[in-house]
Amino acid sequence: MIARYTRPEMGNVFKPERRFDWMLKVETTVAEVQAAHGLIPAEAAKAIREKGRFDVARIEEIEKTTRHDVIAFVSCVAENVGEHGRWIHYGLTSSDVLDTALSLQTMEALTVLRTSLHKLIAGLQKRAREEAATLCAGRTHGMHAEPTTFGMKLAGFWSEFQRHDTRLARALENISIGKLSGAVGTYSTQGFEIERDVCAKLGLKPETIATQVIPRDRYAEVFSALALLGGGIERLAVEMRHLQRNELGEAVEAFAKGQKGSSAMPHKKNPITAENLTGVARLLRSYAQASFENMALWHERDISHSSVERVIVPDAFILAHYACERMNDLVSGLEVQADAMKRNMDLSGGMLFSSHLLLALVEAGLSREEAYAHAQRLSHSLKLGENLKDAAANDPEVKKLVKPEVLDDVFSGRRHREAVKGALERAGLWK
Repeated sequence: MIARYTRPEMGNVFKPERRFDWMLKVETTVAEVQAAHGLIPAEAAKAIREKGRFDVARIEEIEKTTRHDVIAFVSCVAENVGEHGRWIHYGLTSSDVLDTALSLQTMEALTVLRTSLHKLIAGLQKRAREEAATLCAGRTHGMHAEPTTFGMKLAGFWSEFQRHDTRLARALENISIGKLSGAVGTYSTQGFEIERDVCAKLGLKPETIATQVIPRDRYAEVFSALALLGGGIERLAVEMRHLQRNELGEAVEAFAKGQKGSSAMPHKKNPITAENLTGVARLLRSYAQASFENMALWHERDISHSSVERVIVPDAFILAHYACERMNDLVSGLEVQADAMKRNMDLSGGMLFSSHLLLALVEAGLSREEAYAHAQRLSHSLKLGENLKDAAANDPEVKKLVKPEVLDDVFSGRRHREAVKGALERAGLWK
């Protein structure tokens, strides 16, 4: 992933040396467990633990000859260990080390990502509480529907991102898997007890039945969770983009001192963060598709998944982390324009309250069909500058059925505020 979208916390997880750190951790732990079970000399395990180290440049140099990255890694470590280096990688196949290390690296990445997501969830919760009572127009099909509050809007996203966190937690559990069963997964070179004890030391669970690799449905679940997280970020980003249009102007991204919106038009303040995150979500979905393709490997294994994962694993996690961090910045710095929200509600001349006018007519004795017809007739007859409340108050049919004080209540917004308050109180978000 390019530096522009790489934040240090996640970038560090995917530095080349970090991958080799995890591989060395696996090799060292395997040697210790093998020594405890009498498979290799205890002094060999001690030497591997104390002297085992690597140099990325040296690994790359060896790989030019071997054309095999794991052999190059093992050879580099063995050079540093000395005479006991021959016991490194004893009884293992490359995928034992690669897949177990990738599990550990993915677990680290998921932990970093969830920390960032928790910040976004907390930020949404804070803003939802702050704007809990800020009335605005709810819209369906892009058109005025009923009044809601801006806090209610944000509460929906707050709730959704908690579900994304739950999915990531489930993915973390299902990828916390080690595989040390050797070539084609039969334990022919060492018994299950080695895998069991190594996994226990590394905080992993042994794969139930492996081929020569950890089955890739586990990674497809991880990337599905990342794609869904991206979808949630895009949904929030699209909402923010719409609300910033000049015709609405209900919320505005923070604009830093010295920032420029256009090289030609000095007045421009564009929704660039929300637009950027919409694009990021497209990439996250594409990585999920690639992970699905990786599930079908030939027989016990091939390496068609390897080149894909070298790209999509770091890219997807770095982008998802970037998206959470940048969306949190957008939410925390968002300028809410309550006056514009009130002005926009007034544009439809009180038609946002038509459903409650319908209910008042039903309560007065009309059938639902009759009440709907009256409310629709009055709404559709409004001309520019006219108001549904006045039209209803002056309509002969409605005047006979609905008292003025009831109409006042219908168009006051009280019912909507109370309804929102109840919903947010149940969620613990009402101030």
